[in-house]
Amino acid sequence: MPGGRLTQQDRRQIALGLADSLPYAEIARRLDRPTSTITREVMRNGGPAAYRADLAHRATERRANRRRPASSRGPDPVPQPHGRDAEAVAEYEETFTTVLMASGLTKMTARVLTCLFTTDAGSLTASQLARHLQVSPASISKAIAFLESQSLVRRERDERRRDRYVVDDELFYQATIASARSNDLLVETARQGVAVLGPHTPAADRLENIARFLDFISESITRAAEQAREVLHTRPGRTSNDTARPGPDHG
Repeated sequence: MPGGRLTQQDRRQIALGLADSLPYAEIARRLDRPTSTITREVMRNGGPAAYRADLAHRATERRANRRRPASSRGPDPVPQPHGRDAEAVAEYEETFTTVLMASGLTKMTARVLTCLFTTDAGSLTASQLARHLQVSPASISKAIAFLESQSLVRRERDERRRDRYVVDDELFYQATIASARSNDLLVETARQGVAVLGPHTPAADRLENIARFLDFISESITRAAEQAREVLHTRPGRTSNDTARPGPDHG
């Protein structure tokens, strides 16, 4: 990574960039760092509204001090399949988690979803998730309940009758559709307000415009998701002509 670890001066530049409402990518460009480094740094230290350079620097030093004794006594990293670098994988998981948190997920739900996305099997049991993330089964259960409610994971029983939590290509499509339809109640409520507040009044016009805007957004997202659905079933490397063909048989 260019420049090595973030310095205290780097963190002050990040704080100044946030104060100027600069996007993470621009702050990263000025510091010659990956955007993911800036995103992770800000999100793990209070977010853009609460980020403080000196506090962030001290927090990083404390984390480093806590890790040193553990690293000297702890076991070697778990071997990775396909010759992957265990440290690089762990770093990537942290980056992915941070990006998911920036999109609105809590830290635990983001960690669980990252874990599922980055496993080759695409599914794990609660005990496997708890062991990998080193958290309690109760924490996993709470995170899974939220992810299921958002159609981001589904559960199925394996041959040992254990619940397995699954992410697959079709779930991402379903989650997109569910997100688009989540606006329906707000659209309906806004239009109820038009009748209550009186047509053609400023407040009613505002609510009607909100309803029309959300209607348009939802329809556009749904239409685009339907058109792009086959992309989720197309293996990378195929030609654009192959993309239009039906997806592979998953049966």
